[in-house]
Amino acid sequence: MLELDTLRGIAVSLVVCFHSFGFLYGINGLSGIPRVLVALTLPGWARGESFLCAFRISDYRDIAGHEVTSNYYRRFYVRRALRILPLYYAVLLLLLVLARSGLVERHVSWSFLALSSVYLANVTTLFGVPMQYGVLWSLAVEEHFYLLWPAVVHHLSRLNVIVCAGVIAALCLLLRVLYCVLGHPVPGYTWLAADGLAMGAVLAAVARCSTEGRRNVRRFTGLAFASGLALFAIGAPFGIVLARHFLGLTLRETALNLFFAGVVGLTLLVGTSKWRGIVNRPVFQFLGEISYGVYLIHMLVFEVVVHFIHRALLSLSPTASHFRVMMLQFCIASCMTIGLAVLSRRYFEQPFLNLKDRQKVAVPPLLAEAHKEDAECMMSAMWPHSQKASLSQRRVSV
Repeated sequence: MLELDTLRGIAVSLVVCFHSFGFLYGINGLSGIPRVLVALTLPGWARGESFLCAFRISDYRDIAGHEVTSNYYRRFYVRRALRILPLYYAVLLLLLVLARSGLVERHVSWSFLALSSVYLANVTTLFGVPMQYGVLWSLAVEEHFYLLWPAVVHHLSRLNVIVCAGVIAALCLLLRVLYCVLGHPVPGYTWLAADGLAMGAVLAAVARCSTEGRRNVRRFTGLAFASGLALFAIGAPFGIVLARHFLGLTLRETALNLFFAGVVGLTLLVGTSKWRGIVNRPVFQFLGEISYGVYLIHMLVFEVVVHFIHRALLSLSPTASHFRVMMLQFCIASCMTIGLAVLSRRYFEQPFLNLKDRQKVAVPPLLAEAHKEDAECMMSAMWPHSQKASLSQRRVSV
C-alpha cells in the first residue's frame, strides 16, 4: 500500500522537524519569520504513526490468509521480530556508547536500558527510572499491541474486533479521566495511550467487514473527521489544544485519534482512486521506507551534531539572532540521519528482512486458487478503481 508509505514519510518528517526545532528550542526569544517557521513545527508532536501499525496488523488476517494456514502466530511473530528487533537493539547499544562517550548530553542508566530491552520504556517511572530516551516510549506501546492484538484478530469476527477496539478506546479515555481526577499527570502508559491503536484497528475492520468496504471507509472517515474537529472546536475555549487543563489532558488524545483515523481513511480512499497520484509521492515514500531507522536515531544524530557545532566550532546559542545556526544544525543532522537510515536499511536491516521470505503462507493446493479469487473479489469490491491492477501488483507489507 504505497499510499501508506507516503503517510508514514510525512509523519516521520513532522516528528523530525518538531524535535529539531519546536521541542528543543521552542519559540521563546524568536520573532518574525524565524518564530513563524519554528511554530509551524510544533504540531509534529502529534504522531499518527500508530494508526498505520494498527491498521496493518488488524488487516493481517486478510493479507496473510490465516484461515488457510496453520502457522499464523509463528509467521506473524517471526516476521515482526526480523523487522523490528535487530535495529532496535543496535540503537540501544549505540545509545549506551554515545552516552558513555559524552557525545550526547543525556544520562542513560543500565536500569533504563534493561527495561527498554524488553519494551518497557513507557513504564520506567513505575520502577523509579526516569525516561532517558523519549522516542522509545511510543515503540513500547506499539510492541505491546503487537504482542496481544494478533490473538484478538485471529479469534474474533470483524464485528467483534470493532466492538473490542471500541471498548479499549473508551477504557483509555476513562482511565485518563481517573488519572487527572486523582491529580496525577497523564504519562505514556499503554493503558492510557492504546486508544490510537484501537482506532486504527477499527478502521481496518470496517474496511474489510463486507463488500461495501469502500462505502464503509468513506462513512467512517467522515464521522472520524467530524467528531475530531468538533471536539477541538468545543474544547478550544477550555484548553484542549494545549492540554493544560482537565479537558485537554483527557480529551485531546481522543480528538487527535479521531482526526488521524480520518487522515488514514482518506489516504486509503484517495490512494485507490483515480486521484491516487496525490498520495503516491516518491519522496515521502522513500522516507516512509526508512522511517523506522529515521525515527530511532534522529535525536541521537541531532545531539551529536549540536555537540560538535556548539562546543567545537561556533560556541553559540540558537537565539533569534542565530537562527541560521539552528538551520545549519537541522540541515546537517537531517542529512546525516537520512544517510545513516539508508545505509542501515540496505546493509544491516535488509539481510534480516530477506529472511522474512522464508515465512510464506502455506496455502493447500486445492484452496490456493479459490483463496486468490476470493481475495481479488474482495479487493475489487472494496476498491473498484484499482481493478486494473492485479492483487499481486499491490505491494502489501506486514
